[in-house]
Amino acid sequence: MPSASASASASHAHDKPHGKRHTRRPGRARSADPARRKRWSGEVTQKSDALDIEPDIFKSDDPAAIAASLKRSAEHSRRRKASPFQSAMSMLNFYVNRAGRNLPKTRRTTLERAKRKLREAFGRKP
Repeated sequence: MPSASASASASHAHDKPHGKRHTRRPGRARSADPARRKRWSGEVTQKSDALDIEPDIFKSDDPAAIAASLKRSAEHSRRRKASPFQSAMSMLNFYVNRAGRNLPKTRRTTLERAKRKLREAFGRKP
């Protein structure tokens, strides 16, 4: 027969939540209207603080044009913190990652080719 202390400790096993899933942290309240929420990531590809990128450059079908534009922007920028290559590649990666699964395969292919062209333009190994 189990002791009284064993049954008491078993009943208290679920009283304390533990682990990361159960910790609640105060956060920002979500807007009632999701369409009105401002997305900082969308603004970055249009108005980057580090690079003055050409409008709609990521919509181009020419990987060489995308790479050339990003290289030009990175080299002329005085606000970037990293090397021109790192800044340009970061912006391209940011755009690809932000689009995620919504990016059509043809666009992803074009942007991956733009990465190769960007490496070539900066004299890096592919």
